Amino acid sequence: MAQSYKETMNLPKTDFPMRGNLPQNEPKRLEQWEQQQLYWKVLEKNATGEPFVLHDGPPYANGPIHIGHAFNKILKDFVVKCHAQRGYYTPYIPGWDCHGQPIEHMVETTLGKEKMAQTSQPELRKLCHDWASKYVGVQREGFKRLGVNGDWEHPYLTYHHSFETADVELFKDMYLNGSVYRGRKPIHWCSNCHTALAEAEIEYGDESSPSIYVNFFFEAMPEAVAGAAAAAGLGEAPCAVVIWTTTPWTLPANQAVSLAPDADYVVAVVDGNLLVMAEDLAGAVAEVAGWEDIQFLQDGGGRLTFKGTALEGATYVHPVCDGETGVIITGTHVTLDTGTGAVHTAPGHGVDDYKVCQAKGIKEIKMPVDDEGRFYQGTCRWEGLSTWEANEPIIEYLRQAGTLVARVDINHSYPHCWRCHKPVIFRATTQWFVSMDETGLRQKAVDAIQNDVQWIPDWSKNRIGAMVSERPDWCISRQRSWGVPIPVFKCATCGETVATEATFDAVIDLFDREGSDAWFIRKPAEYLPEGTCCPACGGTELLPEKDILDVWWESGVSHAGVLLHRAEEGLRWPADLYLEGSDQHRGWFQSSLLTSVGAFGKPPYKAVMHCGFTVDENGEKMSKSKGNGIDPAEVIGKFGADVLRLWVSSVDFSQDVRISDGILKQVSDAYRKFRNTFRFLLGSLDDFAYKNAVEWDVLEPIDRYMMVRTVALLQDVTSAYEEYRFNGVYRALYDFVNDTSAIYMDVAKDRLYSEAADSPRRRAVQTVLMNILEVMVRAFAPILSFTADEVWEYFPAGMRELGRPFCVMLGGGPGVDDLAPGLRVGAVAEAAAEAFAQMMAVRDVVTKALEDARGAKVINKSQEAAVVVTAPADVVAAAQAYDPAVFQELFIVASVAFVEGAELAAEISVAEGDKCPRCWNIRQLGADPSHADVCERCAGVLAGQGL
Repeated sequence: MAQSYKETMNLPKTDFPMRGNLPQNEPKRLEQWEQQQLYWKVLEKNATGEPFVLHDGPPYANGPIHIGHAFNKILKDFVVKCHAQRGYYTPYIPGWDCHGQPIEHMVETTLGKEKMAQTSQPELRKLCHDWASKYVGVQREGFKRLGVNGDWEHPYLTYHHSFETADVELFKDMYLNGSVYRGRKPIHWCSNCHTALAEAEIEYGDESSPSIYVNFFFEAMPEAVAGAAAAAGLGEAPCAVVIWTTTPWTLPANQAVSLAPDADYVVAVVDGNLLVMAEDLAGAVAEVAGWEDIQFLQDGGGRLTFKGTALEGATYVHPVCDGETGVIITGTHVTLDTGTGAVHTAPGHGVDDYKVCQAKGIKEIKMPVDDEGRFYQGTCRWEGLSTWEANEPIIEYLRQAGTLVARVDINHSYPHCWRCHKPVIFRATTQWFVSMDETGLRQKAVDAIQNDVQWIPDWSKNRIGAMVSERPDWCISRQRSWGVPIPVFKCATCGETVATEATFDAVIDLFDREGSDAWFIRKPAEYLPEGTCCPACGGTELLPEKDILDVWWESGVSHAGVLLHRAEEGLRWPADLYLEGSDQHRGWFQSSLLTSVGAFGKPPYKAVMHCGFTVDENGEKMSKSKGNGIDPAEVIGKFGADVLRLWVSSVDFSQDVRISDGILKQVSDAYRKFRNTFRFLLGSLDDFAYKNAVEWDVLEPIDRYMMVRTVALLQDVTSAYEEYRFNGVYRALYDFVNDTSAIYMDVAKDRLYSEAADSPRRRAVQTVLMNILEVMVRAFAPILSFTADEVWEYFPAGMRELGRPFCVMLGGGPGVDDLAPGLRVGAVAEAAAEAFAQMMAVRDVVTKALEDARGAKVINKSQEAAVVVTAPADVVAAAQAYDPAVFQELFIVASVAFVEGAELAAEISVAEGDKCPRCWNIRQLGADPSHADVCERCAGVLAGQGL
């Protein structure tokens, strides 16, 4: 029977398991981190380091976390951990948005309409508080399960007393400096939720609407038309301006028709009527209306044309309200893209309409629609109907009146409420606003965007800049119960607003002691300074404002409520980074900017980074109705959190990112490759200690090549982390592991397994593998936090002898200090590695030839092969600089010869000789008579083992 040499080999030994069993083992590690107080230990380690503060944007506490939450929080964890590795002091305070309509809506849904109507405001607020508290707990556990480190026991919650005082502090500053005012103007209004909405609370979806063309008949023929009409014998003909609208329900609120001041208008003669419209759109109107051979009024020198300003001041009979008239005005908002060039103008139902009417002296605004989106009693023929119900009756009325020119149903993008997802309306109501221009806030904010903040990616600067430049005044009042009240008072006698520095300070003190619930329970006289009275009439009976603050205001002041109010915890203002979804350019990024610039004159952040949305594998938005959502809890239960974290690192987070079960399986395959690499490294270093590391001169050519590659990996990973290119970290590690697994670790196995345990040749390989392990475990730590820490625990005893922190996150980031002494890679080493890279290219050709030879049954294994490499003279000359044994090891073959030829090629044949039963290489056997059946190398090893 042939002798077995297995016990004489240096086979890998490690208890690090091949299978991670992440769903079962990760919770145990989380518990371990909690017991070790890892978050606090990292802060303690970096206590003297430069602070780096990522300020957490608060998600709504109204349900379990979804995959978008997980994506965002994991990204933040990458940022915090890679900074902590580099020695920064990184306090991370997670937060939740606990007020507002989303939570109130869920409580309403749970109670039902009947029970909701019987619930008092204080009772409702308590129910909302309890709902938010419940889901803070649910989401906190979800985020912790992702491996996200932070101060989870002391988060910031927007219903905390100290946070609510920040709402009032910034309101006070901006009210007293003139930025906040009360006014009546059109805003987005949700008739279903009965509240005003800010632009950030609007989502857009397709709707089908009836677009109509309507004749508005002049009271008297305008002068610009009269002369030509008389000359044509049409001096007594009815004359009208043709308008176009997609909202027939707004016609009862019509007060004017807007024309483009510098556009040319013409008069079409249709069925005895003179109809005014823009010249550029007359053909399109005629086509829609079905007018054939349309004729136009002439002025003797051709078609009559006049500018929009020529009709300004002319009046017309209101199309649907008896006894009322409207007036022609001009405005630069009128375009000639579509319609008629004549815009039905209802200042109560549109921002542009409101602005142009205000500019033209039309100050009194008609508003026939109530809070429920229905026409008030006595305002028009359609009283009691909702705006949507009124469309068809209004159109029919116009048809019967003979003023309807045409109707065309269109599909177009229309604003919807972000919570109930129903269409909203523009409706003029009295609200509280932040003025964008009264104190120069708009320009200050734009200047801050351009000059004071780093935007990642850079192009996002233009996105938020355009939004701020074009946005209307910010409506910050809401007609709901659950939130922080607008901290002003109204005189019960005359209705004057009462808001002074003293009243604000009294409210701040009240909220600090009792929270905002006290506003709805206590009377103002209980907490306002004695003698507080109305500045207009001297009245002392004051009523607290009923409206609450917009939730975007609340989250927007978190820079003060957290960074300033909790500065003693190592936080600082402004924050170093905000990181949220791309939709926050019109949400949290913007509300934070406006409150900070408005109150303090500076942005609340130094840098802003956004991430895209999570979509399915087809690029479609995830939704319950489509059934294409991904539950992070299910992903973790199947694959483990580290696989989800690895997926986050693999994508370009600035774009929308795809995720599906199939994609996660691919990522899981990559994870297994990384884990197996770690297992090989740990097993190969079982008997290695730092004192065994060899100097550079002892390394063989491929060892030196891999050391240079390892340093290049370290540099690539470091720069990628510094630039927030986490997919660059993933790609660098993935490519490196593929190379090391497929080449170096395969090549090195012969020395690792077959050489004497302490031979310089084997220690050289181990020295390289040690350096690879030290770099890789740290490089992966921010991403594969669970697995990297597991690897850290399984480090060989000899590599722990100098002392090692209990967790990888305390071990510092990958750097040259982790490389073994004497192996600092310089220019000479890099030149040597570059030269050897030419031999690696030869290996690619040889490997392909070996695969072909195996396929053709010429050889069974590469160790049986004799290789003849044909190569150009310069390649042959370069190969002669190396010992032939280098290529036997590099190609894992029996023999290698180089011959000159025009092109690089390899010829494979069966090598002559016998296979060594110990190392399986074909070498000369019997050189040592005492071990005649093995090769000379193996005989020496056996002799050294006393065999």
